[in-house]
Amino acid sequence: MTPTAHVDTFARDRLPPPEAQPEFLFDLPELQFPPRLNCATELLDRHVAEGRGERMCVRAPDGTAWTYAELQRRADRIAHVLVEDMGLVAGNRVLLRAANKPMLVACWFAVMKAGGIAVGTMPLLRAKELGQIVAKAEVKLALCDQALRGELDAAVAAASLPLRTVCFGDPSPGGLEALMARHGTPFANVDTAADDTCLLAFTSGTTGQPKATMHFHRDVMASCVCFPQHVLRARADDVFIGSPPLAFTFGLGGLTLFPMHVGASTVLLERVGPHELLDALVAQRATVLFTAPTSYRAMAAAARERRVGMRDGGVLRKCVAAGEALPAATRALWREATGIEIIDGIGATEMLHIFISADEASARPGATGKAVPGYRARVIGDDGAELPPGTIGRLAVQGPTGCRYLDDAERQAGYVQDGWNYTGDAYLMDADGYFHYQSRTDDMIVSAGYNIAAVEVEDALLAHPAVAECAVIGVADEERGHIVKAFVVLREAHAPGEAMTKTLQDFVKASVAPYKYPRAVEFRASLPRTETGKLQRFRLRG
Repeated sequence: MTPTAHVDTFARDRLPPPEAQPEFLFDLPELQFPPRLNCATELLDRHVAEGRGERMCVRAPDGTAWTYAELQRRADRIAHVLVEDMGLVAGNRVLLRAANKPMLVACWFAVMKAGGIAVGTMPLLRAKELGQIVAKAEVKLALCDQALRGELDAAVAAASLPLRTVCFGDPSPGGLEALMARHGTPFANVDTAADDTCLLAFTSGTTGQPKATMHFHRDVMASCVCFPQHVLRARADDVFIGSPPLAFTFGLGGLTLFPMHVGASTVLLERVGPHELLDALVAQRATVLFTAPTSYRAMAAAARERRVGMRDGGVLRKCVAAGEALPAATRALWREATGIEIIDGIGATEMLHIFISADEASARPGATGKAVPGYRARVIGDDGAELPPGTIGRLAVQGPTGCRYLDDAERQAGYVQDGWNYTGDAYLMDADGYFHYQSRTDDMIVSAGYNIAAVEVEDALLAHPAVAECAVIGVADEERGHIVKAFVVLREAHAPGEAMTKTLQDFVKASVAPYKYPRAVEFRASLPRTETGKLQRFRLRG
């Protein structure tokens, strides 16, 4: 590895050993990165240095509109705050907590500039989940939207975490804006190594305990030159918009990294329901849309009425779907409504972004696509051998990015085998090399693009005094792909019914991220178990 710029070597000390990591591929000319690399220099400062500083960069419906130069000035000031006021040294982890908004992007780039490691958190996470993240990553610093501070403070109080938090939107002298006002000079970016970790992306584990995936400055840049360059093919005059949180790598790439790599602009939305997304898309004249298949289904009828497609005089021209399988019916529905063929893709937090996809001209109904240039993929049987076309097996992938779990040898060994990344998806490849999604190979529930661990919902339900035992599975749903369904055995003196269902649903929403709550609840006298007492989830699925 290249000599690190990190003074705090926490991340490098906790990388999986080389033999436990996947094989990395750098065959494409654009993947030949120099040994010293800071992704903030490449994605932000480069545009200003090359005379594009006055190009529009980040916008929001509240009227915020920053050029590349304006974003750079804010990121520089925040980097000064991190280093000079908060004591950050290169390699420290910085938790970021906000809805999608320009200040979150400025904070992210400030962390990159200062040689820190960004730890994004979804706005919906509760104190319990935030506490797990802070503890796992040994986070000491946080930049947080004042509006979302409550759950973070609760996490700190509950576990006595040594976290220093500075909030933006805080009007006090200790707020981020007041601290930024004291710094007006440019910030000299830390000369990070290409293989210094810059991002810890947390993802749900099937056990309910979050997993931290480690990505380098090099990985961030690799994600910008594979799928975006060879499949998406966006332009500098494009306006990106979408729904995924920036704490998801799908959102970080589609709404920050990819537009800024080509000098385009992005519109960030705090409220991202289908109605708000479509309104903003029209108002902001967006040309590139990133969202989950669920949203495309929900927006199709209104999109037709509002003529958002190019054939009807609209400016929208590129639509990307990921996060869950794209049904052929949804693809057809959107195409009929807008004239636009959706670019489907599969990515993973472990891989950073999309590695199988197909552009509009190559798309096939029911197929995700082919391996994106820079990656290769195959379908593997239980014996580890590659399966012939038309046979269902486990998806295995290699490329310039790959899985590195933070200090987690057991999970690393499960995800990476023989140099390949096993994503947990069952696929088949047809005779033409197109990959077709079949199902998950683990107990993860994918609902409207969110990964939900069954055991985490079960733990939340079992904390309610009325619940004797429970089991959670995913069941097919036309709107959301799958929904969470709970089978509940109640304690004596508690009656099943609609009132109890709502009580349990509200209880789960209050203890974990609300999107994880069981949308369906079935009360049972008992649950199917083996003679040894092991729960038989497969019998509930039947």
